[in-house]
Amino acid sequence: MDSDDEPPAKRRKTMSADDQIQTTKMENLPHEIIVDILSRLPITSLVQFKFVCRGWRAIAQDPLLADDMQLSWKSVSNPCLILHCDSPIRNQLYFVDFSAQNQDKDKVKRLYVPFQGTMPEFDAVGSCNGLLCLSDSLYNDALYVYNPFTMDYVELPKSRQYPDQELVFGFGYHPKTKEYKVVKIVYYRNSSSSSSSSSSSSYSRVRRIIYPQSDVQVFTIGGSTWRSLGKVPYQFVRKPSEALVSGRLHWVSRPRRNHPARRIISFDLADEQFAEVPKPDCGGLNRCNFHLSVLRGCLAAAVYGNYGKLEVWVMKDYNVKESWIKEFSIGAYMPKCLKLQNLDRDRPFKIWKNASNGKVVRVLCLLDNGEILLEYKNRVLVSYDPKKGKFRDLVFQGIPNWFQTIVHAGSFNWINSNTPP
Repeated sequence: MDSDDEPPAKRRKTMSADDQIQTTKMENLPHEIIVDILSRLPITSLVQFKFVCRGWRAIAQDPLLADDMQLSWKSVSNPCLILHCDSPIRNQLYFVDFSAQNQDKDKVKRLYVPFQGTMPEFDAVGSCNGLLCLSDSLYNDALYVYNPFTMDYVELPKSRQYPDQELVFGFGYHPKTKEYKVVKIVYYRNSSSSSSSSSSSSYSRVRRIIYPQSDVQVFTIGGSTWRSLGKVPYQFVRKPSEALVSGRLHWVSRPRRNHPARRIISFDLADEQFAEVPKPDCGGLNRCNFHLSVLRGCLAAAVYGNYGKLEVWVMKDYNVKESWIKEFSIGAYMPKCLKLQNLDRDRPFKIWKNASNGKVVRVLCLLDNGEILLEYKNRVLVSYDPKKGKFRDLVFQGIPNWFQTIVHAGSFNWINSNTPP
């Protein structure tokens, strides 16, 4: 009889412990205080936060909390960097957390990709509000959107494919419509033009393949099908959108015979229209020697000058030409670990393919201390102090030899809160 009573007694004790854990008073705090507390924690601690008890898990899964924390992080927190390593056969993702409270900020940690078995090689389409979009780099038919820290993900349905095509992607969110969208621009040739081009290649000199046809496809996260918007009147460089500002994706156009100057083109994720963005008054933007980035929420253009110098122009008031200002001038610099190395030896093919026109440096973002974070030759991360004019090589334990850096905001953002059940 006593033995029959023991299991219920244990169950009652366990239930009483659970009840005690759930009354932590954390969930009774005002919403703004919870946001302030959690926004100060590194993303690795936030991931552990939801496993403390069911009450805290409910807090972590509140979509309103995720939105408010995202706004708080944008104003006070350093970013989390995701490093895409193009390892042979199987790609890898790593991350570095720049949070000042993180004791492991000098260590690089590997991220788990739950769908890597079906998509071992991929390209990074973009990062937005803690969500990362990846595309299949082998067969161009698979797309995933996932949170690399909660490992929640969704696979997008297949879209229309063409036998001979070139793809340009974009991924972003519009604050007014509160929708995430993936944009897929397909440049393609029909079968007749493809065969005629291949037959004439024996006597024509080698040149870049021209894809005369185009098709703009858009998918809204939470929807079920892709929508076609028809042709696009611009030819973009084959790489994902470099900047998401004010709910608009931005690309740089290729120079064409009728339009030799490169242009900055935006795509509004709300009305789904392309538009040309005014450029700053500096002659370098007409040549193939600049890239786009986002600095403190503003569109920026990093212009390569002579002898390795770099000018960073920032558009303070979006879409207003007169608001462009030259905010930074960065002198020539080569990190110490690159001076004696053969930079081109054993360089992964994908990094060759996506390299920024052979330029040495790429502007990533601004840090809380006012320094500029730079990436050199897909090998080294460097911070630059514009006040002192000094460079500092950043050393991280476990960093891969070759990588492409993605500026990311680690968050609680949940895919299933943006998609229908």
